[in-house]
Amino acid sequence: MTQLTTIGFDADDTLWQNETFFRLTEERFAALLAEHGDLPSIRARLLETEKRNLQFYGFGIKGFTLSMIETALELTDNDAPASLVRDILTFGREMARHPVEPLAEAAETLERLAGRYRLVLITKGDLFDQERKLAASGLGELFQAIEIVSDKTEATYAKVFDRHGDGPARAMMVGNSLRSDVLPALAAGAWGVHVPHELTWEYEHAEAPLEAPRFRRIEGLADLPALIETIEG
Repeated sequence: MTQLTTIGFDADDTLWQNETFFRLTEERFAALLAEHGDLPSIRARLLETEKRNLQFYGFGIKGFTLSMIETALELTDNDAPASLVRDILTFGREMARHPVEPLAEAAETLERLAGRYRLVLITKGDLFDQERKLAASGLGELFQAIEIVSDKTEATYAKVFDRHGDGPARAMMVGNSLRSDVLPALAAGAWGVHVPHELTWEYEHAEAPLEAPRFRRIEGLADLPALIETIEG
């Protein structure tokens, strides 16, 4: 068994709450446009707009806010009042100021692993917002490297684990998204550990690669040290 030396961690909804604030904002957005549809239909329309805009705006609050404005214009046949656009911009600013709530066992788990492995935070999204959340979380000093990337792909993990570790073969990626944290890490040759979160953005959903030899699933971060001991056995 190749010795594990490096562990990558996702940030949003792996180490701290994030999707909760997006869901609450979606509800507020749908309430503004209630005469144009119910919550499920407006959420579905917004999701399609977000997916379409990822190539232009990337991931994060700014792209989400612009997608809300675009969706509002589509739903109102380009007749959205300026006051509605102003309300949406206010929602975006409030999201950018929301408090950071570390998930249970996040700090304790990182502290247990920090002395034995190189810990690397690998997160995607807006640079300014991700830096803000990391600073507010109080977890930054536990990582030997921070990587804020535009997207998470097989190539991303190969480069990050080569740069900050001993390559993907001796690395593990831990996160709540099968699509972004697990599948591309496995494709790069690393271990991929799925830590489900009760709320995960629909875009990040994917089938679990149950047949992959290096795929594992745990119920919470507190289970990670024991899993690693089993793997290194």
